Amino acid sequence: MINKEKIKSFLSIPNLDFREIFNIPNALSIVRIFLIIPFVINTMDENYLKAVEILFWSGVTDLLDGFLARILNQQTKFGEIIDPIADKLTLISIMVCLGIKFKSVVPFMLILIFKELIMLIAGAFILKKTKKTIKAKWYGKLGTAFFYFSISVIVIMKALWEIENKFLTDTLMIITSLLMLQALIRYAIEFVSIVHVNKCNN
Repeated sequence: MINKEKIKSFLSIPNLDFREIFNIPNALSIVRIFLIIPFVINTMDENYLKAVEILFWSGVTDLLDGFLARILNQQTKFGEIIDPIADKLTLISIMVCLGIKFKSVVPFMLILIFKELIMLIAGAFILKKTKKTIKAKWYGKLGTAFFYFSISVIVIMKALWEIENKFLTDTLMIITSLLMLQALIRYAIEFVSIVHVNKCNN
């Protein structure tokens, strides 16, 4: 039998109501995690159009979960945790797959993977120390949206026309990297602010 109190303690989520997990926004985040598997399989098998289709639906769930959480008043602690985890697992999976299949993007992918890992570690630290989460901001969503756009363009060009345009690829990935890094800096400022406020309160 599942010990709910132990799970609550492990997740460091106070007053977790398991009924909050089973709502539409959280279900979309969980679906996004499961979509990683067929995306990886199709990318590695070079079924690029199918991979882009899966990526499209993954992006749709990413846009809808936060929107529905607000309009349906279904914002939960679990949702604040599972949404960024789904985002980062998806992004890292995409980066690794493309780094394997498109050697020209490897330097940019290393930058983006570093950024996502830093965000994941910082988010876990904040949750552990303050029981709070850093909510997604517009600048983070902008970087993610442009990342999806860039990857779709690169993959579609390869799938439909067997074209790997280095200039276009580099341009898209440079813009993506800059957007992601500026998001990292702004999130880092918020991170420092939360930690400072928490120390003052203690």
